[in-house]
Amino acid sequence: MNTSMLHCGRYRFPLREGAMPLIMGVLNVTPDSFSDGGQFQSLDTVVSRAEQMIDEGVDIIDIGGESSRPGATPLPIDEELRRILPVVFALRDCGKPLSIDTYKPAVMVEVLAAGADMINDISGFRDMAALTAVKESDCGLCIMHMASDPQHMQRDPVYQDVVQQVSDFLSERVRQMEACGIARERLSIDPGFGFGKTLEHNLALLKHIRYIATSLDLPLLAGMSRKSMIGNLTGQPVQQRLAGSLAAAIVAAVNGAAILRVHDVAETIDALKVWRAAT
Repeated sequence: MNTSMLHCGRYRFPLREGAMPLIMGVLNVTPDSFSDGGQFQSLDTVVSRAEQMIDEGVDIIDIGGESSRPGATPLPIDEELRRILPVVFALRDCGKPLSIDTYKPAVMVEVLAAGADMINDISGFRDMAALTAVKESDCGLCIMHMASDPQHMQRDPVYQDVVQQVSDFLSERVRQMEACGIARERLSIDPGFGFGKTLEHNLALLKHIRYIATSLDLPLLAGMSRKSMIGNLTGQPVQQRLAGSLAAAIVAAVNGAAILRVHDVAETIDALKVWRAAT
């Protein structure tokens, strides 16, 4: 069985073909996130939620201080740091790697100095300053594809071949990062479900996860939890998308996703246990 290693700051994750995906738990500290905005505003509440995810078996905690929902406006750097840094300081010794969901180089520098283990960049590290910010660290890096930006990404996205174009974008970003001296073992990729894609685009990417991961030979992160693609398929509002999100997680795992980014940690792990027992 082939085994590779994902380097994520202080942590190392063996990634074996056919093994259970890693679970990345979403911890939003935003008042306006599409799914759980405003739920985790006080530091005590945030830490309590993180501890709950750890008890449930989370592998990585992904902290976000700025909403990236369609139409979201950019957040000032100072405000993003005000939201995130206390959480990093409070959780950096929790025993799980901390991923920071940010595209701002100045934020990357500060959170890495504070103890973060991974940077999850929705813009795919297209800003050269972002590469400079992470180059000398040993943090893990998640390279995501996004068409345009959150304010404009859902305005009639068009692709000739969404799977190939997303793969080509991610491949180019990987080449650029390796050319800057960033070790391949630090890299993971994310096709960016819902970020400048129609439902048809999202489904095509979901069906071809294995192709994308294999063609780049990198662990692929799939994040579909509670997103509009689940709502479009089920007709359910955001807080009633658990069943659809679990189904999407299982399909992603079957198709080769190495990391699943989810809101519902315990439920996803239970679903994966049943899947693995039957395969």
